[in-house]
Amino acid sequence: MSATGITAINEKVKEDSAFVAALRAELEKVIVGQRYLLDRLMIGLLANGHLLLEGVPGLAKTLAVKTLAAAIHTYFHRIQFTPDLLPADLVGTQVYNPKTGDFGTRKGPIFANIILADEINRAPAKVQSALLEAMQERQVTIGPETFRLPDPFLVLATQNPIEQEGTYPLPEAQVDRFMLKLVVKYPTREEERRILEANARTEVTHNVRAVVEPDAIRRARATVDEIYVDDKIKDYILSIVFATRDPAAHKLDQLADAIRYGASPRATLYLTLAARAHAFLQGRGYVTPQDVKSIAPDVLRHRIIPSFEAEADDLTADAIITTLLNELPVP
Repeated sequence: MSATGITAINEKVKEDSAFVAALRAELEKVIVGQRYLLDRLMIGLLANGHLLLEGVPGLAKTLAVKTLAAAIHTYFHRIQFTPDLLPADLVGTQVYNPKTGDFGTRKGPIFANIILADEINRAPAKVQSALLEAMQERQVTIGPETFRLPDPFLVLATQNPIEQEGTYPLPEAQVDRFMLKLVVKYPTREEERRILEANARTEVTHNVRAVVEPDAIRRARATVDEIYVDDKIKDYILSIVFATRDPAAHKLDQLADAIRYGASPRATLYLTLAARAHAFLQGRGYVTPQDVKSIAPDVLRHRIIPSFEAEADDLTADAIITTLLNELPVP
């Protein structure tokens, strides 16, 4: 692409990202620190990708999602996933009307713009399967009818670490539908001091204003699609994904026996989209290798299955990704 074309995209990014500063300000009114989490929430919003947030209870995962929804003029539903939840509780069901003798459709809470699937790994497999169609196809089937879900539609799911009591491992097919998996960590000492000062009281109120319209999000997504990705960056993305499938072919012999299953082609698409959204947040109309490296762990960590040998050596998916990014040549 010519320098003139890059300049034009830069100007468009600058214009269509005007809402980002206002959205970030509203989020930071409530969420102390957690810059990584807030940036990834906005990347999911811009790249039209579902997010899975993992961390121990009490790290503001649910609060961050609720605050994001409150800062946007959209419909929001929180669904608390529990072991006794039924698919009909999620998508809706058909209800018999004795006066007319007909069945009518009662839509479930999935019909909203932003869905908070809270503690998603506490629900059984039937409920997880019901969520699959909504996440992938942006539609829901109730009886003989199929209904389109509203646009934008975004699932932001939280889960506790799988070792915790009362949790179910999510099906791999469903995990792959999440664009990013975020690992939310403890705040720093300074951040926790600020949390203490702001929230150590019997009643806490959060005055969050809706500062973003859905049309602004749709315009921003159209601009994200136009952000320039050079052929060398595309090859770099392909090298990262293919190295998860065949490390030895990419001179990563130390990982040859460490990966049981590598990333799917969906990882290639999501890594490109998320890198574009990352560049958008930085105010750029083109993707750099650093955009790819910054977002790669979040795109790949739930798509790489370490081998039994790797697990025996305490080699995690994150450690494998770090080695990949350190060893592969950067354009």
